[in-house]
Amino acid sequence: MMANLIFDNQDDISRSISDAPPTHYTVKIQSLSLLAKNSIERYETGAFESGGYKWKLVIYPNGNKIKNAKEHVSLYLAIEAADSLPPGWEVHAVFRFFLLDQTRDSYLIIQDTTKTEKRFRGMKLEWGLDKAISLKAFNDVSNGFLVDDTCVFGAEVFVCKERSTGKGECVSLIKDAIANKYVWKIENYSKLNEESYDSKPFNAGDQKWKIRLYPSGKGIGMGSHVSLYLVLADPTSLPPGLKIFAEFTLRILDQMHSKHHYGKVSRWFSASSQELGWSRFISIGYMNLTNMGYLVKDTCLVEAEVTVHAVVNALS
Repeated sequence: MMANLIFDNQDDISRSISDAPPTHYTVKIQSLSLLAKNSIERYETGAFESGGYKWKLVIYPNGNKIKNAKEHVSLYLAIEAADSLPPGWEVHAVFRFFLLDQTRDSYLIIQDTTKTEKRFRGMKLEWGLDKAISLKAFNDVSNGFLVDDTCVFGAEVFVCKERSTGKGECVSLIKDAIANKYVWKIENYSKLNEESYDSKPFNAGDQKWKIRLYPSGKGIGMGSHVSLYLVLADPTSLPPGLKIFAEFTLRILDQMHSKHHYGKVSRWFSASSQELGWSRFISIGYMNLTNMGYLVKDTCLVEAEVTVHAVVNALS
């Protein structure tokens, strides 16, 4: 038995122990404490299938603040790709969550006491447990849930009693992540006549990146703004399921006054989300003002500063 598994008196949550791993999905999170350090309050796993539908496990390692779930881990199941479902759709499912005791190689199973089907629909895409387990029990070393800042969660979902092949992923958070800078020199800027231009590839966080510039804009910035993006250099070579959480700053350097024009954001990159940035980064008129220093001798300097904080790989 788990030595100090003391829970709140919650009549709506049942907990049991099992040697069997979750059927449908497992997620291993390394360096869990870095999630909070990097302001990742909510973590959504990759999609998995059960009963002909796609699902995600949603984890709040320090509790869902919106639900006032203080001092607890919050766990939810979310239906994925809802936009592709027919009008008026409803999916009824029973589900349960798993937490690996790494010391005893057994699983704590956490679920709704009633074990009744939950009704997923357009107005309710997510169901779960606001207070799945207290942080006191979760962090207690003797319970084996958090070992060397690593934990393993899982989920099972049953729709019409169907099951599917198990999948999983491993989240690796990078301690003391290093910021990498790259400067791209663009000459003869006024002669740029293609839709977009890419910098040479550069490295950051064991990944190759490019800066992509649209001189005449893209999307809502078309014709009025310069659009600027950070791009994965070779997304087709990424392993299936790979996701990269990067904090990045893009700057057009002021070569005269050092008053650089910049944007900063943190985003998840993947093969399906490989170009992220700003469609209206800087107005074309402002960019071309001679006294602003962005164009000197028809040359522009664009800088990228990239810090990779986390990498998600599919479990083999």
